Amino acid sequence: MSQTDQPESLYAAREPVFPRRVKGEFRTLKWWIMFITLGIYYATPWIRWDRGANLPDQAVLIDLGGRRFFFFMIEIWPHEFYFVAGLLIMAGLGLFLFTSAAGRVWCGYACPQTVWTDLFILVERFVEGDRNARLRLHRQPWNAEKIRKSAVKWAAWLAIALATGGAWVFYFADAPTLFYKLVTFEAPMVAYGTVAVLTLTTFAFGGFAREQICIYACPWPRIQAAMMDEDTLTIAYREWRGEPRGKLGTEGAGDCIDCKACVNVCPMGIDIRNGQQLACITCGLCIDACNDMMDKVGKPRHLIGYMALTDEIREKAGEAPKSVWKHVFRPRTILYFTLWSGIGVALIVALFLRSTIDVNVTPIRNPLYVQLSDGSVRNDYVLRLRNKHGEPREFFITVKSPAPLIVALEGEQGLSVVVPANETKTQKVYLTAPKGTIGATTERTDIRFWIEDISEQTPDSIERVFKDSVFFGKGAK
Repeated sequence: MSQTDQPESLYAAREPVFPRRVKGEFRTLKWWIMFITLGIYYATPWIRWDRGANLPDQAVLIDLGGRRFFFFMIEIWPHEFYFVAGLLIMAGLGLFLFTSAAGRVWCGYACPQTVWTDLFILVERFVEGDRNARLRLHRQPWNAEKIRKSAVKWAAWLAIALATGGAWVFYFADAPTLFYKLVTFEAPMVAYGTVAVLTLTTFAFGGFAREQICIYACPWPRIQAAMMDEDTLTIAYREWRGEPRGKLGTEGAGDCIDCKACVNVCPMGIDIRNGQQLACITCGLCIDACNDMMDKVGKPRHLIGYMALTDEIREKAGEAPKSVWKHVFRPRTILYFTLWSGIGVALIVALFLRSTIDVNVTPIRNPLYVQLSDGSVRNDYVLRLRNKHGEPREFFITVKSPAPLIVALEGEQGLSVVVPANETKTQKVYLTAPKGTIGATTERTDIRFWIEDISEQTPDSIERVFKDSVFFGKGAK
């Protein structure tokens, strides 16, 4: 190699993609999904839900200080994190289900990166014009027009990104209160830092990185192949119908007139006619563009469309493709749906069966037990009583054992203790076995703590929970 030779660069600079505007059923569907999902995201923190005087009235709230998660009438405590884990598992299985049935529909329609990129492109098109106008503006040197349009575009992007970052922090505190503190510069620095990070990432990802996030940063394009098979519906080009390409009226040419409409509308900048590609997010815009062109030139629609590999073989042989339902309902998707729905049903059952009180019993084992002067044996325990109600509750504590034990509560006159609303109270409990009863000659005895919510008005409405433990006696090692 001569000294003047330069090593080949392994980095390819990004070529900006300027998708053309298109109309059609898939573009309309994407607009609806964008407006609905963004509406839910921005509006949810402002929805109110009356839970009583002692609880926040925000419908959806991640209360880090109180270590709880509120979702309308549902309240999730830290020890109930299995509900969140179950929802995450359902989300993963749902992604597997939809991908195995219809490819990357999540990526093409509902992924946050796709939704915000669509919104940013909409702003860009409004300020700078459609594809050709944006291309010309991009290629021309910086002048007054380019500076003005870029400044307006970036300002609109920044406003959207700021609203995005601001909406996220409202899920972690009372939205009206936090909004007032943010605009009056009284909010905690962590709130401003979170808004700043989310604003900058949204601005950069939706405005500049765009398709590169999907191609290089997101792992799903590399995982999706394991979820798909020959019956998965995905977007494909019917090359046996379109090839050989040729201008309209060319003798012997296929239906594809090589207008590149499908390429010009693609937000990923790819040519679907080259086959399945990692960058394709199956958004369907190429279908709209091709159908529109086929209508104009008087050729059959769906030269590009949703199809499976099995359909490709059948159509090439002149046979009719399978029905959509046969592609959707097959062993793999039925298995995913069964697992998904099973977990959902289990979570719902667990939600309705869970108690509104909770107890944790921790024996004090230093020392293991205490031998009193009258020959009786005492064990000490720490009970953590959690009241999930919105008002204070009185809990009555008893112990079931083979022989009676004397129960005493530290700092209390009787056997009941009041736990404040939505709080956990730590209560020390002493259990004493008189001489000659359990614990005096037995190494260990199984016992059961019973906690009753005696605040209820009628015996039938009293809620009871129990927790098993062990009582150690004189013979213990």
